[in-house]
Amino acid sequence: MKKLLYILFLLVSFSGIGQNKNLFDQGKELYKNGKYQQAITAWMEILDNGEHSAEMYFNLGNAQYKLNHIGPSVYYYEKALKLSPNDADIKNNLAFAENARIDSIEPLPQTVFSKWYKSISGILTFNGWALLAVAFSIFFVALFLFYYFAFSERRKRLLFVSSMFTGILLLASLTMAFLVYGDYSKKQPAIIFANEIEVKTEPTMGSNVAFVLHEGTKVQILAQDGNWYRITLADGKDGWIPASDLKQL
Repeated sequence: MKKLLYILFLLVSFSGIGQNKNLFDQGKELYKNGKYQQAITAWMEILDNGEHSAEMYFNLGNAQYKLNHIGPSVYYYEKALKLSPNDADIKNNLAFAENARIDSIEPLPQTVFSKWYKSISGILTFNGWALLAVAFSIFFVALFLFYYFAFSERRKRLLFVSSMFTGILLLASLTMAFLVYGDYSKKQPAIIFANEIEVKTEPTMGSNVAFVLHEGTKVQILAQDGNWYRITLADGKDGWIPASDLKQL
């Protein structure tokens, strides 16, 4: 009975994969023919089936950009970049979409250490750093075992230095994994989807307007009060907006 259930599960899985591939190819063909909204509908069905990939989000971003939907295009490019942080095409198209935004926000100045940390931490996701730490741990154990069983004094010295160097890389990658995960846990990025929204000083419609934001602007969520989010910008400004006017990444 268990074998039959296992076989049935495999058949359903393969059927779903085949269906998603057909939908993906159908969406690509629709996109080539300029039917961008229909392509989006096909690709969204794949997301509804639970399949997510950088390529999928990238294509959705392209289709949304073609329709001049700046907010959704930035959103999907950002989603793609989270899954593939070093993809040059995603970075390039995201930059084009960001240039189409109305809001121009100047980030707060960063220290040299902050810039250095940002450039290093952005190389991999926290999962990537964790996998790198696992790889270094395997190399460390292997090198140490080779050192332990080596007979030649020269080889022992070389293997010992190599294992210590690998151990340092292991600690560094493990530290980066924890730091990047900490940043990921603290940050709650979101993209403004409303064409124009007044950011309030308090979570009520009758409160004063702090400033105005437009579609496609990236914000960080600081807190929630009912159907309101307190958001902050890269330049340090903050305020409250309705939850319906943004979409979390």
